[in-house]
Amino acid sequence: MPKSEPSSDQERPKWRWLWIVLSIGALLGVLTFLWDVEDEADVETRVAQPLPPVVSVIEVNRSDAQATISVFAELKPRWDAQIRAAVSGSIDEVFDAALSGNRGTAGTPLFAIQRVQYETAVAEAEAALEQARLTHLRAENDAAIAKRQLQRASVEEPTELALKLPQLRIAARNLSAAETRLEAARRQLADTEVVAPFSGFVTERMASLGQTVTAGEALLHLSDDQHFELVASLSQAEWSMLQQPVAGSAVKLYHRNGNELGTGRIRQGGGFLDPDTRQVNVFIDVSEGEAAVLSGDFLQVRFAGRILENTLTLPDGALTRSGQVWFVGNDDTLERHQPQVLFRSDNAITIASPKGAGPWRVAKTPLASFLPGQRVTPQATEG
Repeated sequence: MPKSEPSSDQERPKWRWLWIVLSIGALLGVLTFLWDVEDEADVETRVAQPLPPVVSVIEVNRSDAQATISVFAELKPRWDAQIRAAVSGSIDEVFDAALSGNRGTAGTPLFAIQRVQYETAVAEAEAALEQARLTHLRAENDAAIAKRQLQRASVEEPTELALKLPQLRIAARNLSAAETRLEAARRQLADTEVVAPFSGFVTERMASLGQTVTAGEALLHLSDDQHFELVASLSQAEWSMLQQPVAGSAVKLYHRNGNELGTGRIRQGGGFLDPDTRQVNVFIDVSEGEAAVLSGDFLQVRFAGRILENTLTLPDGALTRSGQVWFVGNDDTLERHQPQVLFRSDNAITIASPKGAGPWRVAKTPLASFLPGQRVTPQATEG
């Protein structure tokens, strides 16, 4: 009998196993390729070196600089006082200049106190003065008569009592006392009209119309508006930078927003340390015509000091919070420097120049991550 041909059902398992083997081989090939690619990427990452960070630097040279010292101080009126009654009595009139917020010039009437009793005292003092004058004239006349009588009697050494000189001296002193009492009575009468001792604003009124006041009782508070003063406190290092003597020197005044207000003049400074702050106080006079200022304002006072040699002027941002400055050396590595800050002005600091010939490259905005010896890529910028 002839042999029968194999059926298709018998051949299917063979092809199935063949496809499985080929698929596994292809998968192993893909995995091997991916493993090789990953190894190459890791190698490249490890081999690549990071570039040094870019640092903005400014180039500075050693130079001389005029010291500028800036401090803040409160502007106060030179004259600031409570005006008190010099005499007792009822207030008969309150003038407009005595009302709170009003301004009065020196000599402007503020209050009128009842004056009848003081007018009576003046009249009595005038009468007493006339009586004293009469007594003094009689004493002079008696002394003159006694002298002539003793001369006729040829008395060589008459006594003072015989010449009636003690009575004359007593009469003279009584006359002087009567004149003084009249002057005091007239002064009290004048004090019934309370006037402004200086020009200024009434900041507070404490007495009212019809009120009875006693001598020494407060009537109002008057604040000078034409003459002011500042007390600027300087450290001993700042004081040493000023050109001595300071009396008579001018200072510039600035508002807190930076606007220039005018000038002041140093009246006196130094000589002692403030017991609380251990600083040197400088007393500055300011007149209304020299500066547009208001009492109670907080002003910046700027002193022009001595010429300092061998200094570097840097932007204030170059100084770190810990008080350090970072230089970039010739090999582009960072160098940390602890400078001596001489003074600050206009968003800049002036430090003592380090050793060396310069110029120096200074990091304009140092970072907290800076390390000494770290290599950087300096990029020059304007100061």
